[in-house]
Formats: sequence, C-alpha cells, structure tokens
Amino acid sequence: MDLSTALGATREDDRTPVVCVVGAGGKKTTLWRLAERHPALVTASVRIPVFDEKMPVAVTSDPVAALHDREERPLGLVPERAAPDDPRYAGYDTETVDAIAAAADDPVLVKADGARNRSFKAPAEREPQLPDSTTSVVALASVQVVGEPLTDEHVHRPELVADVADLDLGDTVEPVHVARVLASERGGRKRVPTGAQVVPTLNKVDDEEWEGVAREIAEEIHDRCSVPYVALTCLREGRLVETV
Repeated sequence: MDLSTALGATREDDRTPVVCVVGAGGKKTTLWRLAERHPALVTASVRIPVFDEKMPVAVTSDPVAALHDREERPLGLVPERAAPDDPRYAGYDTETVDAIAAAADDPVLVKADGARNRSFKAPAEREPQLPDSTTSVVALASVQVVGEPLTDEHVHRPELVADVADLDLGDTVEPVHVARVLASERGGRKRVPTGAQVVPTLNKVDDEEWEGVAREIAEEIHDRCSVPYVALTCLREGRLVETV
C-alpha cells in the first residue's frame, strides 16, 4: 500500500475522493504530499495559511467555475483572506466544499480544522468542519508528543485533550493518551459523515524508536474502536512507514 491509497486519496469506486485532514502534527504537509502525487484540488473548510508557493491558487467566491476554468493541477481553491493583514485564507463552508466535490473528477483535499502548529489536539465544539461528501478522514497526531507534558507548548487546547484522554494539565503524554483521543468520537472520530472511512495517522515516525511507540499507540487504538488500520507516516519525507 502506498501513501495515497492508505490515506484515501485514490479512487476506489465512482465517488470522487474527498480527503479531510484533521488533528495536529502534519495536516498541511499531508495536503502537500498528496497533492504532489495527484492532479488534486486543495481547499479548506477552516482558515489555511497562504500556500501560493506550493501550487497555483485560485482565490474565488465561485470555486466550481474556477476548477473548470483553470487547467492547472494541483490547484488551490480558496475564498478571500481571513482579514486584510491575516497571513491565512478563509475557508469555504462545508456546502461549498460539497459543491466542489460534486463538480470535480480529481481528488479533493481539505484542511478541516486547525491546531496552530502543535503536535496534538482534540477538537473544539465547532470542529471539525467536515463536508457530507467526505470519503476519508485522516485523523493526525505526531507520535513525538509522547513523553512531552500536556501544555500548550505541545498541544492545542490542552484542556480538551485532558478531558478526552483522562489526563491532568502538565501530565506526561503516554501512548494510551494519544490512542484515547484518536479513537474517540469526541476526538479523531468526531462528526465523521456516514460512509466515510477514518484513518488514524501517526506522523513523525522518523526512526525505529518512534516506530515502536507508534505501534503501541496503534494497538491501543484498535482496542478502542474499529478502523481498518492505523497509518504510520514520515510525511516530511512523503513516506508511509507502515499500516498497522
């Protein structure tokens, strides 16, 4: 299995792949790595940092027209800036992302929540923003959060992770805590549309030691929920390490 297949970006039926990336520890890198492999459309249902250096980007209120008018792939589709001086684009509402998916023949890659460059998170009340057309939810965490304290230096909204993972603020994050969040319907499986697969994904598996930690997390995830596999990745190298 390759990275694209593992994360759901390869067409397996008559549906256009709509891959929504949530969690923390490599969402944007996931989008870029998948876009390198496919004639994809990259968009967001939440704010996304400006990524014009990665690919051509159409800033438009009519993304369906833009995807037909523009032949470049990969192609970013975004509305206006979040604010005049904000280094991020705003996201489309989920209905607009559904319209993009309905009009597209190419995979649609969606950033569907935010984490402010942290390694781990649990979703806030209005997160994630998943369109009904979602076919795959890539629920990310950096394996390298294990061993770190539950603080906002490493974790986005640590109080939410504390609640889901049964931790106290400042406690050391262990493999079981990462598994509790990714396996939870208040965490990595929150708001998943009917018919979409969930792919818990452990990123920054950079060597054998981290692979061992990731396998421990994966076993804990399988003990808590039914998913086809857990993906172990080193996305900075564009590499699928293993599926467990």
